Amino acid sequence: MEHLQETKMVSILFTWSCRNGNAVVYNYRHGISGFAARLSADEAHLIAQRPGVVSVFPDPIFSDYNSSSYASDDTIIGILDSGIWPDSDMTPIPSRWKGICMEGPDFNCNRKIIGARVYNDPQGPTTKSNSPRDEDGHGTHVAVTAAGRAVQSVSYHGLANGTAKGGSPGSRIAVYKVCSVFGCAGSSILAAFDDAIADGVDILSLLLGTIEFKIDAIAIGAFHAVANGMTVVCSAGNGGPSLGSVVNDAPWILTIATTTIDRDFESDVVMGDKTVIKGEAINFANIQKSPVYPLIYSKAAKKANANCYPDSLNKTLVEGRIVLCEYVDSSEVQSLGGVGVISVDDMTRSMADTYGTFPTTEQFKRCCQGLFIHQLNKPDISTPGVDILAAWNGNDTGPTPKGEPVFSIISGTSMSCPHISGVAATVKSKYPTWSPSMIRSAIMTTAFQTNNLKEPMTTHSGSIATPYDYGAGEVSISGPLNLGLVYETTTIDYLNFLCYYGYNESTIQIIASATAANFTCPQELSKDLTSNKYQLPINTSFKFIMKTNQEN
Repeated sequence: MEHLQETKMVSILFTWSCRNGNAVVYNYRHGISGFAARLSADEAHLIAQRPGVVSVFPDPIFSDYNSSSYASDDTIIGILDSGIWPDSDMTPIPSRWKGICMEGPDFNCNRKIIGARVYNDPQGPTTKSNSPRDEDGHGTHVAVTAAGRAVQSVSYHGLANGTAKGGSPGSRIAVYKVCSVFGCAGSSILAAFDDAIADGVDILSLLLGTIEFKIDAIAIGAFHAVANGMTVVCSAGNGGPSLGSVVNDAPWILTIATTTIDRDFESDVVMGDKTVIKGEAINFANIQKSPVYPLIYSKAAKKANANCYPDSLNKTLVEGRIVLCEYVDSSEVQSLGGVGVISVDDMTRSMADTYGTFPTTEQFKRCCQGLFIHQLNKPDISTPGVDILAAWNGNDTGPTPKGEPVFSIISGTSMSCPHISGVAATVKSKYPTWSPSMIRSAIMTTAFQTNNLKEPMTTHSGSIATPYDYGAGEVSISGPLNLGLVYETTTIDYLNFLCYYGYNESTIQIIASATAANFTCPQELSKDLTSNKYQLPINTSFKFIMKTNQEN
């Protein structure tokens, strides 16, 4: 539940605490007024009818969306993910940091990882160790991509060898472990936003999202974070390229799409007649010494469909074979005793992947216009998110030799988001008084829309990419630090925007608390919002006038 006047919230909290000592899960009090509680449907309905209650909604469970660097100093990046694997040391912690370190088994903070909090899933069992330590590697990969210090001779079993460095190596990291193997609870995410506001975080990076804006804990939490001077960077999601598939489309969020880099990995499929078929994969098997296995198409082994979904294959037909699947991972085949998987993607392409241009927008990760904000184009900006090499969980059970640092290569908007978080931290370091909208403006207005051949960026299928694919374009490393003009969007601009979308004054005053104490919706409602980009209808005779606020 979100946005309650303080006295009314205290009354409701007292009532439910007396009824059930475990009813209240989180009490939001720093930048957000509200709480999360375990309620029946009838109880939730009764609370929703009380005066001063803006919204009551179910606790959603989110899933993670699965190069060059910059100089920075002492900005604080908050990472909402699965925790982190700690190892680092730096100069003394900035005095403005007000957060805590919830130490746990095999975990302690240092001068790089200056804060850590754990949020247990209110809908399921507690986390495995109740520690900020990363259990699956995702949070570590993300945090290092955003702010990892330089490490030499990094590779994935010899592939992509070189020096690795995060987007903002001088930044500090604050970890908010909202995700576990069971998912990421919306109530925990909102609690992490609330804590990050009090802790003094500069940039907040999270890789989760939903299209349901009005009951979205991320959009609500981000609003309060931005109102308190924090830049919020979120993934655009992996659901593209269909219209309306972008998530995190609130105008106060910096929404990130994925592009490729100048790196690709190929492996060979050797058929019985010695025909070699090249595909995109990483495979360390010695083909010359590997035994020959029979190949079966999933349709021939199906119980339900041909996509190798759980409970769709016949174990007897799969066991001991290599299975040809369509668009699906290998877990189901492996569980049934299959020895290998070949994944087929028959999407029509007008250009071969080996053409050599980069960046291109990634087909299954790029996103288009969102559902909520029709006059503002999303995503905002693009950056590499395919085949990203970074640190991984030290307890990983993969084939990494014992005693060696663990690194992994993964892809998704989860990998794009921390790159932009690093850029935002660098801009904040150079211009510490800039607002979140000014930082967003600097990043967006200096982006480029061409590839390494100085030609227009393309999509994964070879067609010319558009702002619906890449937003303002591909991020520039140095551009945001050397510009003369930025666009400013104030909190009042956002409140006027909410007026246009149906929120009345009393509701907005509760939502924005002190920010909207004397706020009234304008008599003439407008969807205009100072932004770095606009979209206009074509084939029309109307005259359009756009007003913006700019700062030199």
